[in-house]
Formats: sequence, structure tokens, C-alpha cells
Amino acid sequence: MKETHEDGFDGPWWRYPPLRNALLSGLIAGAGFVLAHLGLIAESVENVFYWVAIPLGGWHWTREGIEKLFEEKEVGIEILMIAATAGSAILGLWEEAAALVFLYGAAEGTEEYTYARTRHAIRALIDLAPKEAHVLRDGQEITVPADSLKPGDRFLVRPGEALPTDGIIRVGESSLDESPVTGESVPVDKGPGMKVFAASINRQGALEIEATAAFADNTLSKIIHLVEEAQERKGKAQQWIERFGRRYSPAVLVVSGLFLLAPWAFDLSWEEWSLRAVVLLVAAAPCALIMSMPMAMAAGIGAAGRRGILIKGGAHLEHLGIIRVVAFDKTGTLTHGEPVVTDVIPLAGNEGELLALASGLEHFSEHPLAKAIVNKARETGVSAAEVSGFEALTGAGAKGLVQGQAWYVGNPKLFEGQGADLSAVQTQVARLQEEGKTVVLIGNTTGIRGLLALQDRIRAEAKQVIAALHALGLRTVMLTGDNARTAQAFARMLGIDDVRAELKPDDKVRAVGQLECEHGAVLMVGDGVNDAPALAAATCGMAMGVAGSDAAIEAADIALMADDLRKVEEALRLGRKARRVSLQNIVFSIAILAAMIPLAVVGILGVAVTVLVHETSELLAVANGLRAARV
Repeated sequence: MKETHEDGFDGPWWRYPPLRNALLSGLIAGAGFVLAHLGLIAESVENVFYWVAIPLGGWHWTREGIEKLFEEKEVGIEILMIAATAGSAILGLWEEAAALVFLYGAAEGTEEYTYARTRHAIRALIDLAPKEAHVLRDGQEITVPADSLKPGDRFLVRPGEALPTDGIIRVGESSLDESPVTGESVPVDKGPGMKVFAASINRQGALEIEATAAFADNTLSKIIHLVEEAQERKGKAQQWIERFGRRYSPAVLVVSGLFLLAPWAFDLSWEEWSLRAVVLLVAAAPCALIMSMPMAMAAGIGAAGRRGILIKGGAHLEHLGIIRVVAFDKTGTLTHGEPVVTDVIPLAGNEGELLALASGLEHFSEHPLAKAIVNKARETGVSAAEVSGFEALTGAGAKGLVQGQAWYVGNPKLFEGQGADLSAVQTQVARLQEEGKTVVLIGNTTGIRGLLALQDRIRAEAKQVIAALHALGLRTVMLTGDNARTAQAFARMLGIDDVRAELKPDDKVRAVGQLECEHGAVLMVGDGVNDAPALAAATCGMAMGVAGSDAAIEAADIALMADDLRKVEEALRLGRKARRVSLQNIVFSIAILAAMIPLAVVGILGVAVTVLVHETSELLAVANGLRAARV
């Protein structure tokens, strides 16, 4: 980024210094031109207008070009424009020189202004967080600067107020608008023990929150930092264009220099060939080509950041535009990752007795299925049976003593290992597994008392998103460690094309590689660091629902702050739009160069026409690049 927009700019375009100066130079030069052609001033006075306009409009980009030449040893496009302006002046073409300065300055100023506004729009997010916080100290409420907050501080947030930093709710319940962080406009209900993020707006009840991050380290600050870094990182295509520019510009200068030598070598007209040299400098300057990618990429990354989609750099945005396969983890990605009891089937006694026995056996277990069973008993008002001698059976279930008798709760394999007769439940187990449910049996060595079926809840938007991806011509795949029968059931419900089940983390990596070989670029979507190997192996890795998670934000190429699968489709559309716009700009820019350079070489084009066509193409490239932000 250039220094003029390093910190962003918030104001009307006519007040942005590089653009303002270019426009003023155009007005001054235009005034001189009109007055002279109306016969109101002499030619010598007209030139004075141009002598004022040229340094005013050219100061900014001339300084940048010279600094780049001496500090980075790089001959940039600015040097070509300086040479063209100087050449026009030496030939006495002051009108053309002033026009070149004005139009090039206007094009460059527009580009920089666009970057500056994009940067300001991102940085302005931080202003959404309040500058003061109501902190509780020694039982008293005091108001302190928000940037003085430290982890562990407790602060109050009343209805209508925004949160100064990240934290955990300790007292109170409310509905919060988290759109600055997640990009989701629908308020989220939060209560004690739940994470909340800086700049979220408290819609209802008063909250007492314990800070988990300092103001400078909160989630909102991280978003801003990551987006700013991403806009600086360049994709392969953009890097190639810039390398091309660094070699191309010196070559144009050399050819123009040869044009100046031609009159002495071949006894040609010095005036004609010096004019051709100036025209070539303008015609061959690849301004539109050089900015064809950066504008689209910066606009796309900035727009994604404002939607709660953090894209780590231009390369990843490029990759989104070429994706052919979207591979999803199942648990926690396509589903909520929180199983619930769907069926209670007693073979003896009633449902309450079965739940009491099961919840008693699972009471001390930390397994997600166990927690779901305990929650089901609590929701239905069933008291857990008294269990002693609890023992967790890794990968199988648990056992315990109820009134001195050993009872088991776990999967069918556990009971097969105990020699239990499962013939009475085999049909029911198979039916429930076909429905994508996990079956838990309760019984002892003498027989099965009953069974419970549990199922992870599919995200409400999952089926819609899968259909939308198919509409984009993409293949969808599920990569899961779950059993094949359950995975197939989920895939049928969602309409997923391919299922690869019972995969360990390294199996997922190999599956991603196979998909790339078979179909092309793969986007892997997971729920954070648990899927890190597969996320890293894919063409592009996307972690979802990572708000507040440092590790997950850092692990993925793309981080979705919200737990919303619809962001996957949105990110893919942004990537496709940015790529399409970039390619349009590249083709257009090359076509302009291909047309203008031969015409300049044979002497058909004059300076004025060349300047107008060249700078108009540059402005069109900027305007088209901005379209990448709209999907």
C-alpha cells in the first residue's frame, strides 16, 4: 500500500490529496486551454497555466516513482510517465504534457482513494466498540477508558450499549447483535458462561461480563489486523503481473531511447521520431494491467471481511475462484456437534425407568453421548438411578453397580463382547442406524433392558447450502470419522454427492489429495483446529464458527467468524466474482496495449489521443475492479 492510504481515508473524494491535486491541475490546465482558444490570453500566458498545473498534478506520483527507483532499484510505471511528460515538454507539447499529468494523476488518485476507503471501512469497525467501560471494582461501578481493560476485569453492559471487549457472561441474559464480528444480522440469545465479543450490541437485559481479552487483543482487533495483512498478500497471478511490470518498464524505456537514436543512425526526422518515442512511452505503459488484479483482490477481501469472512490473502481469494469440489467435515460442520436423544425404546418397564437407569450410568461420563442422555432425563423430569462403582469403558460405554448388580450402557459391540444375546434388538438397531442414528443399549449379562437412539442435529441451512453449491456446478463430499451407515444417512438427507466415512485425520488428508487428482481444486470446510491437517492439505481450507478462537483463525486459509454454512457459498461467489473481474481487466488491458503499441510505433497516434485512451482504460480498470466487492 502506498503511504497516502496507509491509515485509510474518510472523506469525500475531492478532498483526498492525490486526487484533489490532480483535479486542480486539470482545472488550471483546462482554464488555460479554454482562455487561449477563446483568444483571451496569449500562448505564452497559456503555457504559464500548464507550468503551474504540471508540478501540482504530478508531484505525488513523481515523488513515488523516484523513491521507488532509488530505494527499491525498480523502474516503475511512474518513471515511464515522468519520461513521457518530460519528452512532451521538451518538444513544446505543453498541452499534451499537462493532459498526461492530469489524467494519470486522476487515475492513480482514484486507485489510491479506493484502497484508502477500503482500509478505512475495515479500521472503522474498531470505532464500533465503545471508548469507555463500566467496570466493577470493590463492589462499586466506575467508568474507565476501554483500552485500560485487562483479562479478569468485570464490567457492566446495559441495554443498547456495545461491548468494549471480548468476555464471558457471568450474570444476566440478553439478545446480542454480533454483526460487527460474525457478519450475521440476526441477534443471538446469550446467557451465563457464554462467550461474547467486542462491539456486539446488547439488545435487552443488563449483563455482567468478565473480560477475556484486552481492548487491543479482542476479536474485532484481530479481524482488522488479519484483513489488512490479507490485502497486502498477493496471489500468484498478481505476483506474476508485478514481476512482468518490473521487466517490461525498463524495456519500454530502452525502445523509446532507440527511437531517439534512429534519426542519427538512419537520417530520419528527429521531430517525428522523438514524438513517436513520447507516444510509445504513454501507449506502452501497462497501468491498467498492473492494477487489474490488486483492485479486484483488495475489493473482494475487504467486502468479505465486512461480512465476517476472513480471507488470509489474494492467493486464497484466487483459489476460491477455481474450486471444483467442496469437502465437508460432518460433526460440528454440517451438524451442530451436539447429539440429542431421539428415541427411547424400553424392552422391559417403561421409558422413565430406562432413562433413570441410563442417566445414572452415564452421570459421571464426559462423553457427548452421555451428556445428551443425562440432559434428556433432566428435561423429562426423570431422576437418575443411584449408581456406584462407575467405570468408563473407552470407546464402548460405561458400567456401574445398581443395587449391587452390574449394568452396562454402550454400543452393540460392548454387549457382543459380554456374550449378550442381541437377536431381540437387531432389527431395531439396524433400522435406527439406517436413519443415521447412534444406538446405545442398556442391559446386563442376562439381557437387554432397552435402547436409546441419538442423533446429531443437522444445521437448518445445510440442505439449502448443498443445493446452492450444486447450482454453482460444484461437487460436494462428506469426509467423516463416523460409521459408514450413519454418514450415508446424513448424505442422503442433505443431497451430498460422495461420502467417505470412518476416516482418521491422516485418511482425510489422503482423501483430499484423491479428490484433487480426480476433480480439481478442493475447498475443505471444517470446524477449526480438529480438521487442521485436511484444511492444510486442501487447495483452500476454511474453518467456520471461529469467533474468539485464536488457534482456529490462524489455522485456516479462510476463517468464517459465524457458525453459518451460508457463508461458504457467499465466499465462493466472492472468489468467482473477483477472479472474473480480474480476468476481464487483464484481457481488456492486454487488448489496449496490443492495439496502441503498433499504432504508436508506426506514428498513427498522436500524444493527445494516446494519453486520453491510456488513462481512460486505467480508470475503467479501477471502476471494474470495484465490482468484485458486490455479489
